[in-house]
Amino acid sequence: MKDLEARMRSREWFHSLTLLPGAWAVVRVDGRSFSRYTETRFDKPFDPRFSALMTDAATALLTELGGRYAYTESDEISVVLDPAFDLFGREVEKLVSLSAGIATAAFTHAAGEPAVFDARVWMGTGLDDVVDYLSWRQADAARCALNGWCYWTLRGEGMSARQASRELERTSAADKNELLFSRGVNFNEVPVWQRRGVGFWWETYEKTGHDPIRGTDVTAVRRRIRTERDLPMKDAYRDLVRGLLT
Repeated sequence: MKDLEARMRSREWFHSLTLLPGAWAVVRVDGRSFSRYTETRFDKPFDPRFSALMTDAATALLTELGGRYAYTESDEISVVLDPAFDLFGREVEKLVSLSAGIATAAFTHAAGEPAVFDARVWMGTGLDDVVDYLSWRQADAARCALNGWCYWTLRGEGMSARQASRELERTSAADKNELLFSRGVNFNEVPVWQRRGVGFWWETYEKTGHDPIRGTDVTAVRRRIRTERDLPMKDAYRDLVRGLLT
């Protein structure tokens, strides 16, 4: 039996794969088939109810993984893990599977119906890499938000999915902004969280309580997750996340 167990365990090819020592890592989870999942359940192009569900999932991930920072846009969540991260022995298999499971469970519990996430791991050699990664994801948020506003505006005018997609082919960002502006929508004035995503990080605060034995009020320092729906952009955003991760 020992020989059989050894042979079977040797077939777990990726079990020993771990994050590189001293590397920063980001776990990113994405909703599986969420375009279809959200089509009849939520308002388009953005629905605060869906954003609230993603916030619940992001908060759960940041808490369970002990991450330094989390960011969500559209149906994805990124959680930053610093080089000292040692949960699960830094095993990639467990990190990916449990991250997808945590997001799936948190979202499903909040939504009251099943939804599924997958996960992947990104690694960087230094803080600059992480800042670049987060800047990249925020740029993606802005691009997707502009496309989404244009697409669903055209769909609302009666165009089919194919017609709306063709209408937007090979159009520049300036063209898309003009399309919206001609219909009374100033893209720069839509809610910030739609254009720049939502950030999450740990902050400390003082909590006052009463000590019944001593009969005095006492103050303790506690930690909580801050949810920021008014993120800056470009260099200001890079400075923000660099400061949070330093």
